[in-house]
Amino acid sequence: MLTNASQVLLRNSDLVKDQSVLVLNYESDHLPKALLDTASNVCGLALDYHHHLMMQPYACADLTLYFGHQLPTDECFDSVIVYFPKAKALAPYLFNLAAKHLKPQGQLIVVGENKGGIKSLPKQLPGYFDKAFKVDNARHCIVFTSELNAPAPILKLTDWINRYQLDTPQGQVTICNLVGVFSEKKLDEGTELLLANLPKMRGNVLDFGCGAGVITAALLKAQPELKFDCVDINAMALASCELTLEANGFKANIFASDGLAQTSQRYDGIISNPPFHDGLASTTNIATNFVKDSAANLKSGGIFHIVANRHLPYSDTIADNFGSVTVAAENNKYKIYSNVK
Repeated sequence: MLTNASQVLLRNSDLVKDQSVLVLNYESDHLPKALLDTASNVCGLALDYHHHLMMQPYACADLTLYFGHQLPTDECFDSVIVYFPKAKALAPYLFNLAAKHLKPQGQLIVVGENKGGIKSLPKQLPGYFDKAFKVDNARHCIVFTSELNAPAPILKLTDWINRYQLDTPQGQVTICNLVGVFSEKKLDEGTELLLANLPKMRGNVLDFGCGAGVITAALLKAQPELKFDCVDINAMALASCELTLEANGFKANIFASDGLAQTSQRYDGIISNPPFHDGLASTTNIATNFVKDSAANLKSGGIFHIVANRHLPYSDTIADNFGSVTVAAENNKYKIYSNVK
């Protein structure tokens, strides 16, 4: 099933007839594969690891697929399709990335939901693109096209970092937050409560949904002997985490994981501000799986320590998998759940 944005793109597939096409930030469907009915070859770059895993089985000679914040090659394409991001701050980065991989006078195609900021695209396009033209408006989505008419700036990741000093109970740490990453300019309230109530950890620790690496950096500031795995599904978050730890002189294993599926060890501790914002039904499902997988991947005596919005359904699931529920701290918005296996 294609998303609304993908359906509108597909009905305009003549735009890429017999062309080489790059699809940036594609959604949770098979649009890159569907484009092969019209395009000569397609390359897809997913910034969401779940989306990459959905497409990966369909990779072939004419369909190359990558996960990350940049392509591993300098290949240029006849057309680049950009899905307008939910995090609007990410849009200028994607336009710069698109320009890097477009041939001169190559075609830019941007699609997005009406309510997601796409309407302002003509004002947002940087000067190296021509005027944007609306080519379709359907299924609550708009498709714009433009043309690369001048060289774009060299894409440097360092130009897209918001770097700031953060005072935590564990000491001051440097945070490097790339555009589009959660809490780009300041510490969110949930993580603030978590850092004020950190347990003494030991051994190997998993930071699930690591974001820009705030929790890992704070814990390593207090306990530099800890060994960390940091996982996330967001490519910009993983890159941010790498930059944050490097800025503080810390090291960790940082990698994409679908839940805990790509982890390969059992842990002495799992810590998280879980990134669940997918609607109540999906959130309940994800939360249940996260708690269940955490219990299965903790060593005996291991600590499960998370912060969550107090209305999310964690208590019953934690009780089912750990035998009890311990709320270590709470305020009017969040609870700290802390259990020992």
